[in-house]
Amino acid sequence: MVARQLQDLLERIYDVPLACDVEQFLLTDRQSLPQPWRASSSDEQLLVADGGDELSLGLFLDAAVLARLDAANPLDHLDGANLADYWTALEGVSHFVYLAWNAGHDRPVSLHELELQAEVDKYAATALLLRAQNPERFPVELHRVLFEQAQVSESLAGDRVGLYRRANRHAARFCRHLGRLLAPVGAAAQARAAVELRRFYRLTNAMKVRHIECLAAG
Repeated sequence: MVARQLQDLLERIYDVPLACDVEQFLLTDRQSLPQPWRASSSDEQLLVADGGDELSLGLFLDAAVLARLDAANPLDHLDGANLADYWTALEGVSHFVYLAWNAGHDRPVSLHELELQAEVDKYAATALLLRAQNPERFPVELHRVLFEQAQVSESLAGDRVGLYRRANRHAARFCRHLGRLLAPVGAAAQARAAVELRRFYRLTNAMKVRHIECLAAG
C-alpha cells in the first residue's frame, strides 16, 4: 500500500529504519475511531495513548484518500491531481515515523516538533521525488505552494492554530535553506542535503528552533 511506500521513503531520506510497519497501525474507517477523533473532519489523524510504560499508536487515513492514491500512485508520478492526497497521507506517515523513531530512543516529542518535522518532510520528500521523476528540473515553485500559499484551517486546528502557524513558519525558513542545497544537479548536492536533513531530524525541538534561527540570522 501507499502508506508503507511513504514510510520506506522517509526511512531512506533520514536513515531511520523502523521495526514496525505503519500498515499494522492503520485505521481507515472514521466511524471506528474513538471520540473525540471521530468528530473531526480531518482526513489524517495520529492517535496516541500513553499508558505510562507503553505507548499505543494508531494512524487514521481516510479510505477515500488511500483509494485515490492507489489509483494514481504519486511514487510513480506526482502531479497536481494527486498532490493534495499525497501530502495528506505523507503528513500522517511522517507523524507516525517520527513518533515511533523517537519512542524507540526514549525521547519525548512535543506537538510543535511533530508538526515542524512533518512540514519539512513534505517539502523534502516532494522535492526529492519530483527530482527523481524529472532529474533535470528542480521544483522552485514548491516552497511557495507549500508555505506561502498554505493556510492553517482554524476549524481543524482549534486553539492550537498559533502552534501550527509557528511550526509552519519555522519549517518555511529551514526549507528555504534546504532548497538551496537541493537545487544543484548532481550527487554532491544530494549528499549535502542528506547530511543536513539527517542531522536536523535528530535534533531536539529546542535545537531545531535554534538552528533555524541561526540560518535566518545568517
